[in-house]
Parts: sequence; C-alpha cells; structure tokens
Amino acid sequence: MTSRFVVAVVALLLLSACASGHEPGGSPAGDGAELLGRTFLSTEVSGHSLAPQTRIMLSFPEKGKITANAGCNHLFGEVVFEGDRMKVSDMGGTDMACEQALMAQDQWLTGFLQTGPRNVLFGDELTLTGDGAVLKLVDRKVVEPDQSLLGTRWVVESVITGQSAGSVPAGAEAFLEFDGDRVVGNTGCNSLNGQALHGPGKVVISDIVTTKKACGGDIDALEAAVLAALEGQVTVKVDADRLELLNANGKGLQLRSATEPRPTSS
Repeated sequence: MTSRFVVAVVALLLLSACASGHEPGGSPAGDGAELLGRTFLSTEVSGHSLAPQTRIMLSFPEKGKITANAGCNHLFGEVVFEGDRMKVSDMGGTDMACEQALMAQDQWLTGFLQTGPRNVLFGDELTLTGDGAVLKLVDRKVVEPDQSLLGTRWVVESVITGQSAGSVPAGAEAFLEFDGDRVVGNTGCNSLNGQALHGPGKVVISDIVTTKKACGGDIDALEAAVLAALEGQVTVKVDADRLELLNANGKGLQLRSATEPRPTSS
C-alpha cells in the first residue's frame, strides 16, 4: 500500500466525519442508553458566556428523563434521541429566586436544550452543538471524583428528619472528620469525639462524648440533630464533595467537603 493511498484514505475518513457532523472518534449517543445514570459537568462553553464561578450540570437519571442545573434552579424535562439530535421538551424547574445573571442563565440553558442540539459522545466527553453555542461536558466522576470519607472535613449543610431537610442556623458551623476508627468534630456548639467502625456503605458510631458548653436556642437544636444522626449504624453515601449520613431512626445529615473544587466557566 503506497503512502499516497494511505493519505487519501485518512483524508476521506476525516471528510466523512465532518460531513456527518460528528467529531472523529465520537458518535451520537444513540438511544441515550450510554448516558443513563451519568452526570456531566461543563468544561468549556463557546458562543455563550457563563456567569462567573458557575458551570452547567446535566444528568440522565433514567430513560427519557433529563435534569440540569445552571447555577440557580433545579431543571428537569423529557429527552429523546433522534439521529444525532438530543430533543428536550416539557422543561420545568424549581422556583427559587437568584440574582438576575443566574436566572438568565437558567433561561438560556432551557432554551439551548429545547433547540434539539446535536450530540457527540466520546467516552466520558459529551459535546452539544446548537443555537449558536457549543457546550462541552465531561463525566462528573472524571471532573470531580468522589472524595474520601476519611481525612476530609465534612461541614453540615442540612439536617434530615424523615422526609424533610432543615437548614443550619445562620452563623453556626457543625462538622465531622473521620480518621481511622474515630470520628471527631463539632456539633455547632460543642466538640465531639467517638468511635466509628467502617463497613461497605456504612459506619457504626458509638461512645460519643462532647464538651458541655451551653449555647441555647437554634444552636442547641442543631446539636441535638447532629447527635441524633450519629447513633448506631449509619448509612454513608459520598457523591463528589457531598456526604449524606442516615440512620435507622430517620435522622441524618447532609454535608459538604470544606474544600470545594473550583467551578469552570468560560
């Protein structure tokens, strides 16, 4: 085979990829099966400027469903894949008020998705092209791997009671650190120390002791909630920089790593 023939074949393959609208090495997501259960975070956006310190998140929790976040509200809708198009419809969302730039970004992302952007999936990279913009995303597990339960300071963001979650009082900070077979931290009022025996997806907590400072009001309520969540066998779920602890009594905590990854914007 001559070198001239090889060059011609390569050129033909590249032209074919361009003509079909696909990037070399990538292809449409088919019926979307390869996206199921995955979350993607934006790494580059061209044709549109994101608000500072924000990124786009797209998730495909189940067949025919898409969820998204652009820095403000939780967005959700229906999705089908036709050829190389990702067609999103029936978009809705929560109704949280944010600063104007973030509200506008919600509207932009909703509009962009509803134009039926072309999609190219190449391993962990998803590229959407449409409405004058190109959105490049990478699987969340690559961009933001799950942080280790051990050796991380986990700050309490909310307390769980049954099916509801309550916020932490303004100005209070409760946190936990797991190290070997111990857990240490602060209830928002007092320091705590106890035993923590680890197993797959769980930790058994016992012998919690605290200092005895009185704080009063909402801070005492936070302390009671933290201690109630740290009783006996507790299920553990780490998702990137988030941690959820939940025990059999319906009490739990939602926490975030004190060291947050810096969002990518462009």
